[in-house]
Amino acid sequence: MELTDSVDSPSLALRAKIVLMCADGRSNKDVATALDITPATVGKWRRRFDRLGSSGLRDGVRGGRPRLLDGTRLPTGGQPVGTRELAARFGVSQSTISRRTRETTVHRHPRLPDPVPVVPREAALLSDHAYEALRGWIITGQLPPGSRIVESDVATTLGTSQTPAREAIRRLALEGLITHRPRLGNFVTEISQVEAREAREARVLLETAAARRATGKLTPAEISRLRLEVTHMRNAAKSNDIIAFREADLRFHRLVCALGGNSMLLRLWATVEPALWQLQVVANARFTGDWNLMATRHSELVDALAGHDPNEAVRLFTAHGMGQSSTTRPRRSDPASP
Repeated sequence: MELTDSVDSPSLALRAKIVLMCADGRSNKDVATALDITPATVGKWRRRFDRLGSSGLRDGVRGGRPRLLDGTRLPTGGQPVGTRELAARFGVSQSTISRRTRETTVHRHPRLPDPVPVVPREAALLSDHAYEALRGWIITGQLPPGSRIVESDVATTLGTSQTPAREAIRRLALEGLITHRPRLGNFVTEISQVEAREAREARVLLETAAARRATGKLTPAEISRLRLEVTHMRNAAKSNDIIAFREADLRFHRLVCALGGNSMLLRLWATVEPALWQLQVVANARFTGDWNLMATRHSELVDALAGHDPNEAVRLFTAHGMGQSSTTRPRRSDPASP
């Protein structure tokens, strides 16, 4: 990773430390304590690295009140300070002071969750922030299926123009999390029972084929890669980071298909995964069960793959894919067993 921006170098170094410590399997809370930051900050940069790689660590959005270039917060309350004095004090233009002061008092729409305003330095970062905020509201269930997404409301809530909000809605529509209804607007996608059943059936066909091929044939390094994703799930469950949990979950199952030894399985999985993401996020947005237990179910799947009984692996993956192992480990007498 090149640290070419002298202003951002300290921040990049911190973010790199966050990613490296998370890669060691440490929880968000442990990393936050070690680096004297918040668990939310750890979770944010880990998710950005998972999605965007090292480029995701650059120019990231920050929580809290907007800051000036040296990290100093704009003053609030007390005696008012003129823009000329502030500009001279911090070495920026008066227009910059005025703009950032306005952003500290941005009006938030009451129908949307209350995000933290940010001051990205580039338009692309505003779009990223709008995307991540809106995506987070959907994934965590703060915006339930069927909720209408109004572009101007999102822009007002985030304190941006409508362009970043529009781009965020477009990206989420491509991911299937938002559905556009002609003459009605944009809505959080709703999954019908038929669509949910069909997505699960397609998933089971692919994963059981991969599991049967992979059982007893994986190397210790490949087993470790699967267990690492389970560790990410456990850490996310401990910190109640639903977004990180679900992303680790999908990475786990994508890896199972990749380890099946048939490139076509992985290519087919890539076509099904968007529907599975919708199912996982939209159809179960308000899951209130035991996330730690869900991680344990994945650990049992790894144990099956590390064993030598393909039929047992197929049985467990079938029950898991059909949503029958969310609370208890399915017995061999389970009707879903092959």
